[in-house]
Amino acid sequence: MNPPRTIFALSSGAPPAGVGVIRISGPDARGALMTLAGRVPEPRRASLARLRRADGALLDEALILWFPGPNTATGEDLAELHCHGGRAVIAAVEAALAGCTGLRRAEAGEFTQRAFANGRIDLAEAEGLGDLLTAETEWQRAAALAAVGGAVSRQVEEWRAAVLALSAQIEAVLDFSDEEDAADLPECFTWNIAALSDALAVWLARPRAERLGEGFRVVLAGPPNAGKSTLFNALVDSEAAITSPIAGTTRDVIERSVAIAGVPFTFLDTAGLREREIADPIEAIGIDRAHDAVARADAVLWLGAEGAGPGDAWEIAAQSDSAAFVPKTSARFTVSAATGEGIAALKEALVGAARNSLPKPGEAALNARQHALLSEAAAALAAAGRLPDALLVAEELRRARLCFDRLIGRATTEDMLDTLFGRFCIGK
Repeated sequence: MNPPRTIFALSSGAPPAGVGVIRISGPDARGALMTLAGRVPEPRRASLARLRRADGALLDEALILWFPGPNTATGEDLAELHCHGGRAVIAAVEAALAGCTGLRRAEAGEFTQRAFANGRIDLAEAEGLGDLLTAETEWQRAAALAAVGGAVSRQVEEWRAAVLALSAQIEAVLDFSDEEDAADLPECFTWNIAALSDALAVWLARPRAERLGEGFRVVLAGPPNAGKSTLFNALVDSEAAITSPIAGTTRDVIERSVAIAGVPFTFLDTAGLREREIADPIEAIGIDRAHDAVARADAVLWLGAEGAGPGDAWEIAAQSDSAAFVPKTSARFTVSAATGEGIAALKEALVGAARNSLPKPGEAALNARQHALLSEAAAALAAAGRLPDALLVAEELRRARLCFDRLIGRATTEDMLDTLFGRFCIGK
């Protein structure tokens, strides 16, 4: 097979910036340094160099670093050029690299894909890295770092080793099944399967990683003119929703994602809920969408008549500053977006509810793909614990082991890998 071509890309932020880091990975990385800098520095030591084009024209004065493979981020020879971060400088250096023999521009996620292909990271760690790149809150960052650090991978490896041990016991039984002194499974075999199944169940019961992406969903619901939009603006700290004394001003679901105390939230302001026959056709569509939003909410703040909202809704007595204010005997919070009364306490309570619903800080969480594979492995283990035939038990254990392999990338498909690494930016 032909060796992979050497790739390069800007790995730091878009110019202009103080410094622009251009990464080069592949068998011709050393040659690229020689071409532009005229020398290769000592491994893993920054060195000042003048970068020049093939015709000798000066491109920039930059720090250069050389990382010989395979102990690098990508598992290949790797070089970095720490240039000045102006657009013209970066463009000129990239153009010079493009003219070097054997080099081409990297595609999205290609550096990480090479790290995976060369065994520097596994699939679960790569997915965690993708989440880290898109993290917008402290909560998301901590969970992504746990995955990047191998928390999921280490646990899967432990489960896989346990399944291999169980499979070895089954194989011993099958090997001696024709002998007069045929081996029997040890009494602890069933117990070990049950213990492993329980361990998987604990992870499957955890909140999913996707919850961190969309955050804790809070829907503000109630009849028209109940103060939903004003409270919504106070919770998201912006004038995102139009407020007006005219009934039916909000006709669609308005959605805003914010972080409060490092916890991700998605707040949704909805159309006022009233009889569809009263509303005009456009408002009726908004009412239907409001009902859908309420059904999918983690928490509903009900600003309507006391007891008229969903059964698990938070009763909110809103507009406490208004002359027409009607208190609620069972109000969880009495608030006024105009004066700020009760807003801080409401936010604090929402943060507490979200902390109990989302993955714990720094705790690795499973994404949808990982959850599905772990569920399949748990089903296989459950079947192995019930089946009387050793051959069928061996097959179920093999199925569980394959799920673990697919989870960390030992067995996967090109389409899935292309989809995963396509999420990454150029230069990562």
